[in-house]
Amino acid sequence: MLLMKDIIRDGHPTLREVAKEVPLPPAPADIETLKKMEEFLKNSQDPVISEKYGLRGGVGLAAPQINVSKRMFSMRVTDDKGKEYNYSFINPKIVSHSVEKSYLSSGEGCLSVDRNIPGYVVRHARVTVKGYNAKGEEIKLRLRGLPAIVFQHELDHLNGVMFYDHIDPKNPFQLKEDATPIEN
Repeated sequence: MLLMKDIIRDGHPTLREVAKEVPLPPAPADIETLKKMEEFLKNSQDPVISEKYGLRGGVGLAAPQINVSKRMFSMRVTDDKGKEYNYSFINPKIVSHSVEKSYLSSGEGCLSVDRNIPGYVVRHARVTVKGYNAKGEEIKLRLRGLPAIVFQHELDHLNGVMFYDHIDPKNPFQLKEDATPIEN
């Protein structure tokens, strides 16, 4: 079971690396890593388990955050209509995106960042994504709202990018585009 101590923190060099592609079909060790990340997210969202083990609630976790520099992540999030998006991706990609932008009105956070960093992170409002599941089968999804933002946040981790890299340090709440706020 992954705990907060297993998640590397801001400043660790692995968080700034471009993660390596995962050979398909995935090796048993890669499948096990995905299962552990899925379990962490599920546990972190369970009030009893998260309290017992001191877990911060998370909606996404990328392999580099547990010091595994591979192109894999898990997400567990519900959209504004109550639809659940519980997916793990191997070698994920954005195949198309909207011109429209959106951002979380409360700002973004990260399990690897222990401090609050105020500011807006403007991302694509809608994305069409693809990747592979633990069985090596292709997944293709169209995401909007919070699931789209979570996917883009986790994909950034695979490219060595942190969410605050997108925030203008001089004017953190400035919106350059006509972006739609997403409540979370």
